[in-house]
Amino acid sequence: MSQLFTGFFRSNRLFLVLLTVLSGPAAWAQSGIKLVPIRPFQPWTIAPVTPSSARPEALSLPFFDDFSTAQARPDTRLWVDGSGVYINNTLPVNHPTVNVATFDGLRANGAPYVLNATGLSYGPTDTLTSQPIDLSGNAFADSVYLSFYWQRKGLGELPDVEDSLRLQFQAADGSWQTLWKQTGGVFSNNFTQQFVRVTQPFFHADFQFRFQAFGQQTGPFDQWHVDYVYLNRGRSIFDKYIKDIACRQAVSPYLKRYTAMPLRQYIVNPTAETADSVTTDINNLFNNFNFTTYRFTVQDQVSGRVVQDVQQPLAALIPSLSSQRKSQKPLPFTGATGTRAVLRAKYDVLTADDQNPSIPTINLRRNDTISGVTVLDDYYAFDDGSAEVGLQVNIRQSTVVTRFVLNKPDTLTGVRMCIVPDGRDQTGQLFSVGVYASQGGLPGKRLVQKSFAAQYSTVRNGFVDYRFDASVMVSDTFYVGYTQISSDSPLAVGFDKNSPFTKQIFYNLAGSAWAPYTESQGALMIRPVMGRSTSSTIITGINEAPSAVLQVYPNPTTGQLLWANPALNQIDVLDLSGRLLQSILTVPENRSATLNGSLPDGLYLLRLSDGQHTAVQKILFRK
Repeated sequence: MSQLFTGFFRSNRLFLVLLTVLSGPAAWAQSGIKLVPIRPFQPWTIAPVTPSSARPEALSLPFFDDFSTAQARPDTRLWVDGSGVYINNTLPVNHPTVNVATFDGLRANGAPYVLNATGLSYGPTDTLTSQPIDLSGNAFADSVYLSFYWQRKGLGELPDVEDSLRLQFQAADGSWQTLWKQTGGVFSNNFTQQFVRVTQPFFHADFQFRFQAFGQQTGPFDQWHVDYVYLNRGRSIFDKYIKDIACRQAVSPYLKRYTAMPLRQYIVNPTAETADSVTTDINNLFNNFNFTTYRFTVQDQVSGRVVQDVQQPLAALIPSLSSQRKSQKPLPFTGATGTRAVLRAKYDVLTADDQNPSIPTINLRRNDTISGVTVLDDYYAFDDGSAEVGLQVNIRQSTVVTRFVLNKPDTLTGVRMCIVPDGRDQTGQLFSVGVYASQGGLPGKRLVQKSFAAQYSTVRNGFVDYRFDASVMVSDTFYVGYTQISSDSPLAVGFDKNSPFTKQIFYNLAGSAWAPYTESQGALMIRPVMGRSTSSTIITGINEAPSAVLQVYPNPTTGQLLWANPALNQIDVLDLSGRLLQSILTVPENRSATLNGSLPDGLYLLRLSDGQHTAVQKILFRK
């Protein structure tokens, strides 16, 4: 019965994917904008792994890793290289300690296991394998247990019911045996702790264990997160609690309104731009209360100057098996002498984890430090530099922008964008970047617009600069964004779901009225670059084509459209969500057209074009 259900589900899942592909823009037009998974079509450039020391022989017990000291990839002293797992602190929710190992459908180099842009390919994906561990001399009576925490989805994609995460042990004959398995389909915001006992035939000198995920092999789908892996003798299923207080959540931004901003804009009013508090949280994994203090520092990584160094004067009690918020008011960065600063705000939680440790030979203070970096340079940002998904707009001539507020007038030289792949190579596809002044709390006059050929960064979460021909003068509030030119091949721009700076995104579907984007919380990874360019020219605005010359009548209409401008050569009829319903091509000697008689009565958008300019007009259709 379960096999029949699984087969039915997988076939229907494929049907849904095929339906989406075949329906194309029509299926999109219900909302016009949506978030999509990031699906690389080629490997990302990654730094080579150089083990800090060669491993001459098998590891001995205890084996422990909470991934807190790893960056992007696992420590090769403990794990076999090339696993494909992604070490990060942005995708999990309520994880035990800072950083987890995330399993998905991407290889270690960032490329999908199967380069398939449209269909499904199910099979093994990431595999995290331990280095050999000497378990010879152990027996059942030694009570050897492996424990770990795991979670489905987090901020990624939920594994489906046929997907799985498995734990396998290697026997002396080299065979792998599955000792534990979890399937997808159920979402929880909590991590679950799991215990698995090691028995015969696994007590040998080159024992290994591995976690292996099964799911879609075409991208970062079906995500699992693993943390706090601990293998030792003398344990039991009741050995759940480790005397360990660990940092966990990413440090909140040092700035009040941005994650990065130009230094010259910051120093206009450092106090107003500095956050009221910089926060993180710590997690007590022990079943007893404890007391902690912390040291909070802010240091400029460029000059080396310490901006702030403060220690919590009184120890704070943290209850058992609970998290606790840590908060400190940061000092403003004043007295800048250069043109750039990189401020690292760091919490060092002072614990007794290294005294009488619960895990012999392991210093559990390894996870007691966490920091965040704020760049004060020449650009603004709302994102943390990590894209969890991409944002796409599928309606031609539709625009998405982000709002920025200046402390003093400035010039803008270009835009830094993180365009992410969705399984197709769209390198060279044209799109346009625009800058808009503010009018009534919404984008108003367009100050500049320039077309560019899309480029992808060669590294994960990388940005590409798109520069204007001349600097653009901006003051007070301005908006920066992009316009989707093609409707059948939408670009995806990185979207940071962790950003606290939401409600800054606005959109305009095919020339309709501007509206705030409220469907998902997060930040678009578009960063305006400020300062003068090499050109001495400064743009203060561009002249828009008067929309009155591109206009039809009567309004309301019973179906017939008339116009006076002989240059009008195309009329697109769209519903209010931006879905294209009818396209009419005209010639100069004919200045009338008829709407499709099957359209129901109602209000529609007409997109009028003369080949160089576009205007949008609302019209009421009554038969």
